Amino acid sequence: MKIIFVNRYYAPDHSATSQLLTDLATALASEFRVHVVTSRQRYDDPAARLPRYELSHGVSIDRVYTTTFGRSRLTGRALDYLSFYVTASLRLLHLALAGDVIVAKTDPPLISVPAGWIARLRRARLVNWLQDIFPEVAAELGLGIGRGAIGSALRKLRTTSLLWAAANVTVGTRMAERLVAAGLPRDRVRVIPNWADGSALNPGATGMNPLHAEWGLADRFVVGYSGNFGRLHEFQTLIGAAEALRERSEIVFLLIGAGAQRDALETASGARGLTNVVFKPYQPRRALAHSLGVADVHVVTLRPEFEGLVVPSKFYGVAALGRPTIFIGDPEGEIGTILREADCGICVTQGDVDGMVAAIMRLRDDAQLRERMGRNARAVFDRRFDKTRAIEAWRSLLKSL
Repeated sequence: MKIIFVNRYYAPDHSATSQLLTDLATALASEFRVHVVTSRQRYDDPAARLPRYELSHGVSIDRVYTTTFGRSRLTGRALDYLSFYVTASLRLLHLALAGDVIVAKTDPPLISVPAGWIARLRRARLVNWLQDIFPEVAAELGLGIGRGAIGSALRKLRTTSLLWAAANVTVGTRMAERLVAAGLPRDRVRVIPNWADGSALNPGATGMNPLHAEWGLADRFVVGYSGNFGRLHEFQTLIGAAEALRERSEIVFLLIGAGAQRDALETASGARGLTNVVFKPYQPRRALAHSLGVADVHVVTLRPEFEGLVVPSKFYGVAALGRPTIFIGDPEGEIGTILREADCGICVTQGDVDGMVAAIMRLRDDAQLRERMGRNARAVFDRRFDKTRAIEAWRSLLKSL
């Protein structure tokens, strides 16, 4: 039996789905024959031309051709998706044999549909690894493809591909509830949360952090955001707080990453003269402990309408490092519930700039509160979100097939 993962990005790409898949594929390669079907692009560089074939850490990587319009425009992104559907499907047809397991992630959306057809044709088994639920995400974004007759047809195709699967893995309990409500048998829905590497990211990993001096952040209280500036996230509350605190020179907002909203945020910050907001590009994974560790508190954000459709994975690295989280979104959502039950952060509703300022100042002025929430964050991480736990859950699932 071999395991064939399908996802548009893989190492050395540094996007979240790529890093998670790389962790899992590499860990499983000691027990299974592992193949990855992916693109030749990088998340932030659609023109990249990664090697067509590579054997890395025991994983056979097949990188197929796609168009290279990138993520900046929805039409170009759709064409990139379509080309990946075609070329990845052709490669799957060649690789998959009876008894193999195809693990389809959700980039691009609905890759489970062609993967499901191929699994049935080849008498392979399908496992869907859902990082989001499409086309519901598209509908909430206001895209026509997620609504009306087209959205209904896509939902039926999606649900059929999930029903064909031996297992459907979600990254949160609310996502699992959505699938069961859509008609999936509960025994074919598993919850395996995303993770971070607790051995590489831990409260002592940052040491004397060189980025404090390199980025001019020494002796500043740093409010950090690290990851994707996507359409599912809300940043006006964060920028509003930065504007309200612009005269507090000891507080700085550090925003690291890229995505659909990054340029607009940087433009808006410049137009408002917010010298207390610092933007940095994605950092190499080997520097993650330092880039995350430079912040005293981290911000995680998710628009409330996307609860149960996605789970922000950036929380796990923050918790691993023992940092408190300020969550902007639904206090009763996935991350909000964790913060409340574990006492490892503060929830702020979307648009509540005063509440965001109060949360920042409370954590700024109370070192003992930060330390307690940081300890609690690491404790809940060790119990639920460490990489070793997730890998073992995946290993158990795949062996059961």
